[in-house]
Amino acid sequence: MKFSEDQKMLRRTVKEFTDSEIRPLAKKIDEDEEIPKELIKKLGEMGILGTYFPEKYGGGGFGEVGYCIAQEEVTRACGSTAALIGAHQSIGANAIYLGGSEELKMKYLPALTTGEKIAAFALTEASAGSDSFNIKTEAAFDGTNWIMNGEKLWITNGAIADVFSVFARTEKGITGFVVEKDFPGVSIGPNEKKIGIRGSSTTAVYFENVPIPPENMIGVEGRGFLIAMKSLDAGRLGIGACCLGAAKEMLELSVEFANQRKQFNQSISKFQAIQFMISDMASQIYAMESMLYRAAEKYDDGGDITTDAAIVKLYCSEAVSEVADKALQLHGGMGFSREIPIERFYRDARILRIFEGTSEIQKLIISRKTIKNNGKWKV
Repeated sequence: MKFSEDQKMLRRTVKEFTDSEIRPLAKKIDEDEEIPKELIKKLGEMGILGTYFPEKYGGGGFGEVGYCIAQEEVTRACGSTAALIGAHQSIGANAIYLGGSEELKMKYLPALTTGEKIAAFALTEASAGSDSFNIKTEAAFDGTNWIMNGEKLWITNGAIADVFSVFARTEKGITGFVVEKDFPGVSIGPNEKKIGIRGSSTTAVYFENVPIPPENMIGVEGRGFLIAMKSLDAGRLGIGACCLGAAKEMLELSVEFANQRKQFNQSISKFQAIQFMISDMASQIYAMESMLYRAAEKYDDGGDITTDAAIVKLYCSEAVSEVADKALQLHGGMGFSREIPIERFYRDARILRIFEGTSEIQKLIISRKTIKNNGKWKV
C-alpha cells in the first residue's frame, strides 16, 4: 500500500522516540525483567498507547494501519515494550472500544489512550488456552452487582494493569466485563519467568467474589465471546507488525555484520551461502509487509479480516522465527552472545507463534474458511 504523509510522519515520530528512549534501555529491560515506569509514562505522553483510537477518546486517530506502523518501529528496539503496548491497546482497551457502550468507552478509553491507566485482556485459563470457549470463570448477578469468581492465566500486563477486559461465563453465555485492579477480591500472581519478552509482565489474575457494577458489562450478556474474537483479529495484525519490525531489524544487523566480518581475506557478504540467507530474509520481509498492511487497510475500511488476520499471524510469526535463526547463524558465535541483540531477538521471536492464537489455531481458521469457499480464495 502507499502510505499517506500523516502515516509517514507517524513512522518518523515513533522511530525517533524509539531510537532515543527505548533502544538504549532494551538490554536492561530484558536483564531486569521490567519496563521502567518512566518509559511507560513517556509512551503515553507520546500518544503511542492510543495510536489506533479515534481522537474523541484521546487517541491519535491513525487506525489499524497507524497502530501497525508504531508497533513495527517499537519492536525494532524492544519486543517487551511492544508486547506491553499490544496487550494494552490492541486487545485490552480495544475490547472496550469494539463492544462497550458509549458511556463505558468515555469512562475508560480517555485514561487508557493517554497512558494514565494500563489495560490487559483476560481470556486465557488453565483449561481454556486454544480452546478459549471453555472458560470456567463465572459471573452471577446478585440484584445489584455482578459477582465474579475464577482465575485467568498468562495475562500480559497482569502486574501493571489498572483495568482488565475480563471474559466470564454467565447464565446467558460468555460475557465481557471491565474489572479494575482495585475492585475488592482482585489479586495478582507473581510474574512468570520466561524465555523471551522478559520485560513484559505476565501473571495469573484471581477473582474472588469480585463485585462489578452492571454498567461495566462490555456489550450485552452472552455476546462476549464474539467481542473477544474480534479483539483478537486486530491483535493478530499487531503481532504481524511486531514480527515485521523484528525481522527488519535483524536483516539490517545481519547485512552490517556480513559487510564487516572478514574470513578468507574477504567480507563474508561475498560468499554465496551468506547472500542466500540475506535473500531469503529479504523475501520473507517483503511478503510480511505486503500482507500485513493489506489486511490492516482492509480492517480500517470495515472489512471482515478474520481469515486475513489468521494468515498474517501464521505467516509472519513463522517467518520471523526463520529470519531469527538465519540471523543468528550468520553472526556465528557472536549471534549466540548477549553482547549483541540478535540472541534477544531470537528468544523474543518464539512467543509470536503462541500468544493470541497458536500457529495451529490459525491453520484451523484458514482451512475452515477455505474449505467453506470450495478452495476459492476471496479477497
